[in-house]
Amino acid sequence: MKKILFVASEAVPFIKTGGLADVAGTLPKSFNKNEFDVRVVIPKYRAIPEHYRNQMKYRTHFYMDFAGESRYVGVMELEWGGIKFYFIDNEYYFYGDKPYEDGVWDLEKFAYFSKAALSILPQVGFQPDVVHCHDWQTVLVPVYLKTDFCNGEFFSRMKAVMTIHNLKFQGTWNPKDIRNITGLPEWLFTPDKLEAYKDANYLKGGLVYADWITTVSPTYAEEIKMPFYGEGLDGLMRARSGQLSGILNGIDYDEYNPETDPALPEKYNAIDFRKRKVKNKLALQEELGLEKNEHKFMIGLVSRLTDQKGLDLVAYMMDQICSEDVQLVVLGTGDAKYENMFRHFAWKYPDRVSANIFYSDERSHRIYGACDAFLMPSLFEPCGLSQLMSLRYGTVPIVRETGGLRDTVQPYNEYESTGTGFSFANYNAHEMMDTINYAKYVYYDRKREWNKIIDRAMAVDFSWNTSARRYEDLYRML
Repeated sequence: MKKILFVASEAVPFIKTGGLADVAGTLPKSFNKNEFDVRVVIPKYRAIPEHYRNQMKYRTHFYMDFAGESRYVGVMELEWGGIKFYFIDNEYYFYGDKPYEDGVWDLEKFAYFSKAALSILPQVGFQPDVVHCHDWQTVLVPVYLKTDFCNGEFFSRMKAVMTIHNLKFQGTWNPKDIRNITGLPEWLFTPDKLEAYKDANYLKGGLVYADWITTVSPTYAEEIKMPFYGEGLDGLMRARSGQLSGILNGIDYDEYNPETDPALPEKYNAIDFRKRKVKNKLALQEELGLEKNEHKFMIGLVSRLTDQKGLDLVAYMMDQICSEDVQLVVLGTGDAKYENMFRHFAWKYPDRVSANIFYSDERSHRIYGACDAFLMPSLFEPCGLSQLMSLRYGTVPIVRETGGLRDTVQPYNEYESTGTGFSFANYNAHEMMDTINYAKYVYYDRKREWNKIIDRAMAVDFSWNTSARRYEDLYRML
């Protein structure tokens, strides 16, 4: 039996701010249980809903040297979906209203979490073969593993895998403060280890010390070796390209299933969507106060409202997007300029634009189940889960060819009648608009072709099963 420990800052169903939580919470369920014992460790945040906290069982507690003091480490345990989750309990660090705050406080909090995640293992009697860390919040685990913990017999043969979900977020601060917080020796803070551009850089430390690095799509693994996508670490990514692979994310096909989804007024599948899906559109139009018209081309956009998601292109073309034969439904929060822009257009075109400036998981499902097309014109996109959900629900994606969007959406070819969506290559507002107009033309004037695109979209498999086999191969190799 091979033992694997996932170390992550969030995991569904306990706490979620983004796609990382979906990966940490649902991927472990997809491994072959006869060969792999996969467990997950996350912080015990106060923000975890009370009904989950009440189910946790006390496992043990001890004290650990950290930041020049003796710090309490409590361990709670809960089995969920057949997977054992450990929760690290320390109210000083995890008592906030949300999992992430800002600046040096988060750096200290997640340095504590990384060290505690290794320290609990002898206490709970779990000796993993591979420790699999996710994003900058946990990347000190490989650093501690190869420095502070390397002498003990218990830890000496453990391998560390690090998955980059988004290279943009790195965890940087001045080296003096980070040395004091982490307790790591001064010789680690050099340009070939934890220092980048005169700052201490958590992510860089993980990239240097991990035995293997993965990213969440094959294209993104190639892109981050280039300066534009490399966020200042492209040289290191090229240097470590021999231990770098891109393994595509998946989604939980039980949770995202239009045939059983409790959020949808009308359930449907790949056979009967032609008759039934439109009823979800009419229900959503009524719910949001849009004009009830089953023939209107409805575009969905569920996203963080930031520059990364290509919303400057959308802002530039907003009047053209909101033409009379289109409805646009937006769900998400983010930069104030985009929140207010969508509010403005919802006021300007109340029968065509619905701006939902909040996040609701249930409403996101209804948007996937009701819209005809789904817009994702991202500047960069390590993997993206929204396009996978829209494919699953037969909502045709319109994407820019970058990262995971390029790997998962096959562009429509009218001559060969192939493809699962529409895409454009250059980061250009007019090119995006041309692609939206082309999709609209196929929807209105070539309805049979449009339905065949949906047939192909709903037939592709982006469940976790494929990705889990790739990770299993990686663990075996290590």
